[in-house]
Amino acid sequence: MPLTIKIGLKLKTESIVHAVALARKLGHLFVTTADGKGLPHVAAAAEMNSVAENRVAVSAWFCPGTLANLDQNRLVSLVVWDEDADSGLQLLGRVENIKEKAMMDGYLPETEGLSPMPQIERILEVTVNRVIAFSHAPHSDVDE
Repeated sequence: MPLTIKIGLKLKTESIVHAVALARKLGHLFVTTADGKGLPHVAAAAEMNSVAENRVAVSAWFCPGTLANLDQNRLVSLVVWDEDADSGLQLLGRVENIKEKAMMDGYLPETEGLSPMPQIERILEVTVNRVIAFSHAPHSDVDE
């Protein structure tokens, strides 16, 4: 059964907590960015944690396309979706900070951004502005 999300600070916070728990259970989520011209790019991440009432941290070995987009446009969509239950959430927000979490052994700074394989695991700290239901079945993406 699709989720109905009513947005108010308390309910939004509860929805974010639910999204974090669902991402942990599933072991993945999707991170959508767009460049300065609006060209979208979708990446997968394995980890999302709550940081504050309306802030989450998403960790991954993000590819160069995601990072290039974030240099131009900090708006993101985070999608956590349980395909079997056809139930999920989309968190819309802004990346406030990008931190380095881990580095490949033998890191060469001059190759960062040139190689198709990322060398640094990063954490995106995202302030969530909206939470809407996400499912394959027909649903509304309008805040109620």
